[in-house]
Amino acid sequence: MSYRVRLNVFEGPFDLLVYLIEHAQMSIYDIKISEITEQYVNYISAMKEADINVSSEFMVLAAELLEIKSKMLLPRTKVNEDGEEVIEDPRTELVQKLREYQLFKAVSEMLEERYEENLAKLERPQEDLSVFTGEPDEYLSLDMDQFMAAFETFLQRKKNLEEIRAHHIRTEKQRITTEIRMENIRQFFKNRPDLEADFRELIPDKSDKYDVSVTFSSVLEMMKENRLDAEQKKLFGDIIVKATEHLFDESVPEPATDAHA
Repeated sequence: MSYRVRLNVFEGPFDLLVYLIEHAQMSIYDIKISEITEQYVNYISAMKEADINVSSEFMVLAAELLEIKSKMLLPRTKVNEDGEEVIEDPRTELVQKLREYQLFKAVSEMLEERYEENLAKLERPQEDLSVFTGEPDEYLSLDMDQFMAAFETFLQRKKNLEEIRAHHIRTEKQRITTEIRMENIRQFFKNRPDLEADFRELIPDKSDKYDVSVTFSSVLEMMKENRLDAEQKKLFGDIIVKATEHLFDESVPEPATDAHA
Protein backbone atom coordinates (compact mmCIF):
# COMPACT_ATOMS: atom_id res chain seq x y z
CA MET A 1 0.00 0.00 0.00
CA SER A 2 1.57 3.31 -1.08
CA TYR A 3 1.74 6.31 1.24
CA ARG A 4 -0.03 9.35 -0.15
CA VAL A 5 0.40 12.82 1.27
CA ARG A 6 -0.93 16.26 0.52
CA LEU A 7 1.85 18.85 0.65
CA ASN A 8 0.40 21.69 2.71
CA VAL A 9 2.50 24.66 3.80
CA PHE A 10 3.37 24.32 7.48
CA GLU A 11 4.79 27.05 9.71
CA GLY A 12 7.10 24.63 11.52
CA PRO A 13 7.62 21.01 12.59
CA PHE A 14 5.02 21.14 15.37
CA ASP A 15 2.48 22.51 12.91
CA LEU A 16 3.06 19.43 10.75
CA LEU A 17 3.00 17.06 13.73
CA VAL A 18 -0.31 18.45 15.06
CA TYR A 19 -1.79 18.13 11.55
CA LEU A 20 -0.77 14.45 11.34
CA ILE A 21 -2.15 13.68 14.83
CA GLU A 22 -5.49 15.36 14.10
CA HIS A 23 -5.68 13.78 10.62
CA ALA A 24 -5.17 10.33 12.21
CA GLN A 25 -7.88 11.17 14.79
CA MET A 26 -5.55 10.46 17.71
CA SER A 27 -5.64 11.95 21.17
CA ILE A 28 -2.69 14.22 21.87
CA TYR A 29 -2.35 12.45 25.23
CA ASP A 30 -2.17 8.97 23.65
CA ILE A 31 -0.07 9.32 20.50
CA LYS A 32 0.65 6.12 18.58
CA ILE A 33 4.28 7.12 18.30
CA SER A 34 5.30 4.41 15.84
CA GLU A 35 2.55 5.31 13.36
CA ILE A 36 3.04 9.07 13.69
CA THR A 37 6.84 8.81 13.37
CA GLU A 38 6.48 6.83 10.14
CA GLN A 39 4.01 9.36 8.71
CA TYR A 40 6.21 12.31 9.77
CA VAL A 41 9.36 10.86 8.18
CA ASN A 42 7.46 9.95 5.00
CA TYR A 43 6.05 13.47 4.79
CA ILE A 44 9.52 15.02 5.07
CA SER A 45 10.77 12.64 2.36
CA ALA A 46 7.88 13.70 0.12
CA MET A 47 8.73 17.36 0.73
CA LYS A 48 12.33 16.74 -0.33
CA GLU A 49 11.22 14.87 -3.45
CA ALA A 50 8.98 17.83 -4.33
CA ASP A 51 12.06 20.07 -4.01
CA ILE A 52 10.62 21.86 -0.96
CA ASN A 53 13.24 23.30 1.38
CA VAL A 54 13.15 21.38 4.69
CA SER A 55 14.71 23.36 7.56
CA SER A 56 16.84 21.80 10.27
CA GLU A 57 13.95 22.17 12.75
CA PHE A 58 11.98 19.46 10.90
CA MET A 59 14.97 17.11 11.02
CA VAL A 60 15.55 17.73 14.75
CA LEU A 61 11.95 16.80 15.56
CA ALA A 62 12.24 13.71 13.35
CA ALA A 63 15.25 12.61 15.42
CA GLU A 64 13.30 13.21 18.64
CA LEU A 65 10.39 11.10 17.38
CA LEU A 66 12.74 8.24 16.45
CA GLU A 67 14.33 8.43 19.90
CA ILE A 68 10.91 8.29 21.61
CA LYS A 69 9.95 5.37 19.37
CA SER A 70 13.04 3.43 20.45
CA LYS A 71 12.39 4.19 24.14
CA MET A 72 8.83 2.86 23.80
CA LEU A 73 10.32 -0.54 22.87
CA LEU A 74 12.44 -0.73 26.05
CA PRO A 75 11.30 -1.53 29.60
CA ARG A 76 9.97 1.70 31.09
CA THR A 77 9.67 0.89 34.79
CA LYS A 78 11.73 2.52 37.53
CA VAL A 79 11.68 2.65 41.31
CA ASN A 80 10.61 5.96 42.87
CA GLU A 81 11.67 7.43 46.22
CA ASP A 82 9.00 5.38 48.03
CA GLY A 83 10.38 2.15 46.61
CA GLU A 84 7.42 1.68 44.27
CA GLU A 85 7.74 0.70 40.63
CA VAL A 86 6.31 3.30 38.24
CA ILE A 87 6.04 3.30 34.46
CA GLU A 88 7.70 6.18 32.62
CA ASP A 89 6.12 7.46 29.42
CA PRO A 90 8.73 8.83 26.95
CA ARG A 91 5.94 10.81 25.24
CA THR A 92 5.30 13.08 28.26
CA GLU A 93 7.69 15.89 27.24
CA LEU A 94 6.46 15.80 23.63
CA VAL A 95 2.82 16.08 24.76
CA GLN A 96 3.70 19.11 26.91
CA LYS A 97 5.42 20.84 23.97
CA LEU A 98 2.43 20.15 21.72
CA ARG A 99 -0.01 21.58 24.28
CA GLU A 100 2.11 24.75 24.62
CA TYR A 101 2.27 25.08 20.83
CA GLN A 102 -1.51 24.74 20.49
CA LEU A 103 -2.02 27.35 23.23
CA PHE A 104 0.30 29.94 21.63
CA LYS A 105 -1.19 29.30 18.19
CA ALA A 106 -4.75 29.77 19.51
CA VAL A 107 -3.78 33.03 21.24
CA SER A 108 -2.03 34.29 18.09
CA GLU A 109 -5.09 33.51 15.93
CA MET A 110 -7.41 35.21 18.45
CA LEU A 111 -5.30 38.38 18.47
CA GLU A 112 -5.22 38.42 14.67
CA GLU A 113 -9.03 38.11 14.53
CA ARG A 114 -9.42 40.97 17.03
CA TYR A 115 -7.10 43.13 14.94
CA GLU A 116 -9.14 42.46 11.77
CA GLU A 117 -12.38 43.25 13.63
CA ASN A 118 -11.01 46.57 14.87
CA LEU A 119 -10.00 47.60 11.35
CA ALA A 120 -13.63 47.28 10.24
CA LYS A 121 -14.96 49.67 12.89
CA LEU A 122 -15.91 53.26 12.16
CA GLU A 123 -15.21 56.31 14.25
CA ARG A 124 -16.43 59.89 14.18
CA PRO A 125 -14.60 62.99 15.41
CA GLN A 126 -15.56 64.31 18.84
CA GLU A 127 -17.85 67.31 18.69
CA ASP A 128 -18.99 69.97 21.14
CA LEU A 129 -22.50 69.05 22.26
CA SER A 130 -22.80 71.73 24.92
CA VAL A 131 -25.07 73.84 22.71
CA PHE A 132 -27.61 71.00 22.65
CA THR A 133 -27.59 70.17 26.36
CA GLY A 134 -29.23 73.33 27.72
CA GLU A 135 -32.88 74.16 27.88
CA PRO A 136 -34.49 74.35 24.43
CA ASP A 137 -35.19 77.84 23.18
CA GLU A 138 -38.79 78.81 22.70
CA TYR A 139 -39.61 81.87 20.60
CA LEU A 140 -43.17 82.96 21.15
CA SER A 141 -42.71 86.45 19.81
CA LEU A 142 -39.62 87.47 17.80
CA ASP A 143 -38.44 90.77 16.53
CA MET A 144 -36.08 91.05 13.54
CA ASP A 145 -32.87 90.89 15.58
CA GLN A 146 -34.04 87.79 17.45
CA PHE A 147 -35.11 86.15 14.22
CA MET A 148 -31.68 86.82 12.62
CA ALA A 149 -29.89 85.41 15.67
CA ALA A 150 -32.02 82.25 15.56
CA PHE A 151 -31.42 81.85 11.84
CA GLU A 152 -27.64 82.22 12.29
CA THR A 153 -27.74 79.55 15.01
CA PHE A 154 -29.60 77.24 12.60
CA LEU A 155 -26.99 77.83 9.87
CA GLN A 156 -24.13 77.18 12.29
CA ARG A 157 -25.66 73.88 13.43
CA LYS A 158 -26.19 72.88 9.79
CA LYS A 159 -22.55 73.66 9.05
CA ASN A 160 -21.42 71.60 12.06
CA LEU A 161 -23.44 68.59 10.86
CA GLU A 162 -21.93 68.84 7.38
CA GLU A 163 -18.41 68.94 8.84
CA ILE A 164 -19.17 65.84 10.94
CA ARG A 165 -20.41 63.94 7.88
CA ALA A 166 -17.31 65.00 5.91
CA HIS A 167 -15.05 63.59 8.63
CA HIS A 168 -17.00 60.34 9.08
CA ILE A 169 -14.27 58.01 7.82
CA ARG A 170 -13.23 54.37 8.11
CA THR A 171 -10.87 53.77 11.00
CA GLU A 172 -7.39 53.35 9.65
CA LYS A 173 -5.26 54.40 12.59
CA GLN A 174 -1.54 54.92 12.27
CA ARG A 175 -0.49 51.46 13.37
CA ILE A 176 3.03 50.62 14.38
CA THR A 177 4.48 47.87 12.18
CA THR A 178 6.14 44.63 13.29
CA GLU A 179 9.44 45.86 11.83
CA ILE A 180 9.36 49.01 13.96
CA ARG A 181 8.45 47.07 17.11
CA MET A 182 11.31 44.60 16.45
CA GLU A 183 13.72 47.54 16.28
CA ASN A 184 12.21 48.91 19.52
CA ILE A 185 12.87 45.56 21.20
CA ARG A 186 16.49 45.60 20.02
CA GLN A 187 16.95 49.11 21.45
CA PHE A 188 15.32 47.95 24.70
CA PHE A 189 17.87 45.16 25.16
CA LYS A 190 20.79 47.49 24.31
CA ASN A 191 20.05 49.22 27.60
CA ARG A 192 19.43 45.98 29.47
CA PRO A 193 22.68 44.57 30.95
CA ASP A 194 21.19 41.16 31.83
CA LEU A 195 19.70 40.83 28.30
CA GLU A 196 16.44 39.36 29.57
CA ALA A 197 13.04 40.76 30.52
CA ASP A 198 9.45 39.85 31.27
CA PHE A 199 7.37 39.89 28.07
CA ARG A 200 5.10 42.60 29.55
CA GLU A 201 8.06 44.98 29.82
CA LEU A 202 8.30 44.99 26.01
CA ILE A 203 4.72 46.32 25.59
CA PRO A 204 4.62 50.16 25.56
CA ASP A 205 0.85 50.39 26.07
CA LYS A 206 -0.40 47.33 27.97
CA SER A 207 -4.02 48.53 27.76
CA ASP A 208 -3.93 48.53 23.93
CA LYS A 209 -4.81 45.06 22.60
CA TYR A 210 -3.20 45.87 19.26
CA ASP A 211 0.04 46.84 21.03
CA VAL A 212 0.01 43.50 22.85
CA SER A 213 -0.66 41.64 19.59
CA VAL A 214 2.07 43.33 17.54
CA THR A 215 4.61 42.86 20.37
CA PHE A 216 3.72 39.16 20.63
CA SER A 217 4.07 38.70 16.84
CA SER A 218 7.40 40.59 16.86
CA VAL A 219 8.82 38.35 19.59
CA LEU A 220 7.75 35.21 17.69
CA GLU A 221 9.37 36.53 14.50
CA MET A 222 12.62 37.34 16.34
CA MET A 223 12.60 33.86 17.91
CA LYS A 224 12.23 32.41 14.41
CA GLU A 225 15.30 34.45 13.36
CA ASN A 226 17.18 33.14 16.44
CA ARG A 227 17.51 36.69 17.82
CA LEU A 228 15.42 35.99 20.92
CA ASP A 229 14.58 33.03 23.10
CA ALA A 230 11.61 32.69 25.48
CA GLU A 231 10.83 30.54 28.48
CA GLN A 232 7.56 29.86 30.30
CA LYS A 233 7.99 27.58 33.31
CA LYS A 234 4.28 26.86 33.79
CA LEU A 235 1.01 27.17 31.89
CA PHE A 236 -0.25 30.80 31.91
CA GLY A 237 2.91 31.78 33.81
CA ASP A 238 5.19 34.72 33.10
CA ILE A 239 7.08 34.62 29.80
CA ILE A 240 10.77 35.48 30.17
CA VAL A 241 12.30 36.80 26.94
CA LYS A 242 16.08 36.51 26.53
CA ALA A 243 18.34 38.06 23.90
CA THR A 244 20.61 35.70 21.96
CA GLU A 245 24.07 36.44 20.62
CA HIS A 246 22.47 37.17 17.21
CA LEU A 247 20.15 39.94 18.44
CA PHE A 248 22.31 42.81 17.22
CA ASP A 249 23.51 41.14 14.00
CA GLU A 250 22.79 43.19 10.89
CA SER A 251 21.96 40.13 8.78
CA VAL A 252 19.22 37.61 9.58
CA PRO A 253 20.86 34.55 11.25
CA GLU A 254 20.16 30.95 10.32
CA PRO A 255 17.18 29.28 12.07
CA ALA A 256 17.89 27.75 15.46
CA THR A 257 19.03 24.11 15.50
CA ASP A 258 16.64 23.13 18.28
CA ALA A 259 12.90 22.71 17.79
CA HIS A 260 10.65 25.52 19.08
CA ALA A 261 6.92 25.32 19.34
